[in-house]
Amino acid sequence: MPNWGDRLLAAGGAPVTVPRDPAREAARDELLDAEYHKHDPSVLQRVTDWIYDHIAKALDSISGDGTTGTTGLVLFLIVAVLIGGAVWWRLGAPRRAARTVQDVYGADGPRSADQYRTDAAGHAAAGRWTEAVREQMRALVRGLEERTLLDNRPGRTADEAAAEAGRALPEHAAALAAAARTFDDIAYGERTADQSAYRLLHELDRTLERTRPVLAPPAPAPAPSSGGAA
Repeated sequence: MPNWGDRLLAAGGAPVTVPRDPAREAARDELLDAEYHKHDPSVLQRVTDWIYDHIAKALDSISGDGTTGTTGLVLFLIVAVLIGGAVWWRLGAPRRAARTVQDVYGADGPRSADQYRTDAAGHAAAGRWTEAVREQMRALVRGLEERTLLDNRPGRTADEAAAEAGRALPEHAAALAAAARTFDDIAYGERTADQSAYRLLHELDRTLERTRPVLAPPAPAPAPSSGGAA
């Protein structure tokens, strides 16, 4: 018995024999034409519809009683977890908002290093560690400016001060960078200040007062000219 695809009729009515496999492939290629699928929903739309469908079913089940309600609640939680995972995968982990790093001295501008040290000690004695850390870091930076190891530049941040001072005091560069990070984390509310943080800055300040900077070697003198006088 002839199968569909084995015989086709030409325009004039004459039978045309077409092998079965080529006919199947021709039909498949025709159905793959984008023109037939231009109104199909996208992958995202199909996934969204699937999620909404399962949420609706879960909510319907929750409205029931007994085992059906419990099963619906579990299903709803599973779907919620899947949605959360999809959002996490699509958008990535939530990131901490970028903070605005300000001048190490704040809005009031610089005072003397001794004034900062006095204020820091007073805050430490009262257990106000956040204020003590803030004032002690300012004392450290201001002390370096008074010794001309740093220039008096408005708007300098703690990180910038540490990086610049580390070039003049290379053996303390790592400690300066750690002190700046401690100051930033505490000053901008991301870390709770404590006595150890204050003592770290206080001891570094005292150490730097006794440290001599590393001076750049003098430039070599130019070689004398070998030519004689004219």
